[in-house]
Amino acid sequence: MQHYHKIATTILSTAIHRGAEKSTCPSEIARMLFPDDWRKHMKDVLEVAIDLHKTGSVAITQKGIPVDVKDFKGPVRIKII
Repeated sequence: MQHYHKIATTILSTAIHRGAEKSTCPSEIARMLFPDDWRKHMKDVLEVAIDLHKTGSVAITQKGIPVDVKDFKGPVRIKII
């Protein structure tokens, strides 16, 4: 993926800045990086977030509860662990 490092860095820096008590929406990350065509990058942002989750860098949640990244539907949030 062409923008992997840029997406990963933005996810991590945003999550760290927010702290463990707050989270961010993947669409917010996409809008920061790709303001003109953010929707087409949502899949990439989610894929990078899942990779970061698998390495233990971030948690992916729904309604504040960690999700199984192999099987989730609907909106998710990203937060630092």
